[in-house]
Amino acid sequence: MAAAIGSSSFTLLRNCALVVRPFSTAKVFPRPASAFSFHSKRVRFPVPSSHSRSRRLRFATNAVNDEEAAAKAAAATLDEGAPTIFDKIIAKEIPSSIVYEDEKVLAFRDISPQAPVHVVIIPKIRDGLTELGKAEARHGEILGQLLYAAKIVAEKEGVVDGFRVVINSGPTACQSVYHLHLHVLGGRQMKWPPG
Repeated sequence: MAAAIGSSSFTLLRNCALVVRPFSTAKVFPRPASAFSFHSKRVRFPVPSSHSRSRRLRFATNAVNDEEAAAKAAAATLDEGAPTIFDKIIAKEIPSSIVYEDEKVLAFRDISPQAPVHVVIIPKIRDGLTELGKAEARHGEILGQLLYAAKIVAEKEGVVDGFRVVINSGPTACQSVYHLHLHVLGGRQMKWPPG
């Protein structure tokens, strides 16, 4: 039995060696004074080949396409009266990391942050406000409260000197939850144009 285990382990390692690039391409250089140090040496990995770069680009493109597909699927199956994941968070059926809450709005950390500070702010009552494109004059007060809550969140998170508020409205903007919500992003240098 030991021979069978040793033989299968060798086969596994041999097959793995055919798939995984060896680490022997890493080079160790003396570190400059300003470089991050680890036992006074810095490890530099070679610049990825164009194949690796194109593979990363395909991954990034696939992630964008997946987000677009999710948004289109959400729009196609939209039932404006059905509870959303945000309704379940408001009802405390799904746990969240709450940053701010008052009688009208709830702010919690995004589960897939796109910046060091990424907080989602939602109205506690949807009132037909599934997306900004469907806002009516009667929604003016809650829209103002959402923006004011964004300022409070930015203060609490220490990014009031520089933050971004994003509202995705509709499938072409990649809205995937049809309960109006704002994203407050901060803690890093933002780029322009966004998206």
